[in-house]
Amino acid sequence: MEYINRLESEVRGYVRSFPTVFTTAKGELLDDAEGRQYIDFFSGAGALNYGHNDDVMKAALLEYIHSDAITHSLDMASQAKEDFIATFEEVVMKPRNMEYKLQFPGPTGTNAVEAALKLARKVKGRDRVLFFTNAYHGMTLGALAVTGNSSKRGGAGVSLGNATPLPFCEYFGKDRDTADDLRMLLENSSSGFDKPAAIILETVQGEGGINVASNEWLQKIEALCHEHDMLLIVDDIQAGIGRTGPLFSFEPSGIKPDIITISKSLSGFGLPLALTLIRPDLDIWKPGEHNGTFRGNCHAFITSSAALNHYWRDDRLEKSVLAKGERVQERLRAIVKARPGLEAEVRGRGLFIGMDCKTEGVADAIGEHCFRLGLIAETAGPDDNVLKVMPPLIISDDNLARGLDLLEQAVDAALQDHGLLQGAA
Repeated sequence: MEYINRLESEVRGYVRSFPTVFTTAKGELLDDAEGRQYIDFFSGAGALNYGHNDDVMKAALLEYIHSDAITHSLDMASQAKEDFIATFEEVVMKPRNMEYKLQFPGPTGTNAVEAALKLARKVKGRDRVLFFTNAYHGMTLGALAVTGNSSKRGGAGVSLGNATPLPFCEYFGKDRDTADDLRMLLENSSSGFDKPAAIILETVQGEGGINVASNEWLQKIEALCHEHDMLLIVDDIQAGIGRTGPLFSFEPSGIKPDIITISKSLSGFGLPLALTLIRPDLDIWKPGEHNGTFRGNCHAFITSSAALNHYWRDDRLEKSVLAKGERVQERLRAIVKARPGLEAEVRGRGLFIGMDCKTEGVADAIGEHCFRLGLIAETAGPDDNVLKVMPPLIISDDNLARGLDLLEQAVDAALQDHGLLQGAA
């Protein structure tokens, strides 16, 4: 890593947590230049839900490249885009009785969020957007304004306005319903609460620490949006594309967002692709009013179509993810229970799971020991206090078990570092 360490900007992040040069990867396994192999509990921060170098997508992409088909098209028509939209309608929208217009805002999740925020303000003619504590929606200025993390907000260099933070589900504990708090603010004419254009939320906050909103809370937030003429934007960039089990994380709640943002594993292959789904009557954009040079990634259209056709024409993947997720949570709770020195809470949905460690520094130490032992896992939460377990959705049962064994060893090593190992079974 001589050139990376010498020449890449100090802003680099993950290479500090995983200080090795990766060379090849397949499924849930990665290899580095020194011949070490790692089990992946990271999945490219959710961009590789189907693992590395999936055979079906790789074959489709290679065939497309070899045919000299269109690579870059902005938002001109290409066969790759036409086929993707047709597949998305047939595989995703029709079975779920969804009606949305598709906007390709640019290559990344933050582009999708920026488009959603701009459109909500344009539709409602109001500038304020409500967001939630511990939210993460992206690093461009509009998305950053609705992000909670103070260190990320601090990097903006300018004031971040036209957005108001609210307490997320169970932010104050299980005995207080923060949706009721919002209702009081909206209905009290002396609250000083300016009427917003929209609410943006994640059903499971990933970077915020795997904070899970209940279905009842989500339904109440949706009802408030309807009652008070606000749009509901669901950011499903990390929680979506099967990460919690169903294709969209909000499906179990029964809510119908006005706008949905998806990216990360949408392409299926780690290629940049983002999508903003818009309720048809809200699509009041003028031609070219929101655009971007790389909003027509034909290679990503090809791999995404292959992924949707291969994985989402039935519910086998969803059921598998839910079953694996239950096993992971059971194992993590057993690890916590057997170690009195490990004060931690396990939470999540599907294969979007976190272990919230109460002692400062323990989660980071677990992550460091995971890497040393051959397991890739990251931390999240306001103080990097939550170890995230996010393996590829297609991980084999054997490698899932092996990875959890390594995680248990890492927990013991971290507790040993902190003098908390007593009582481990």
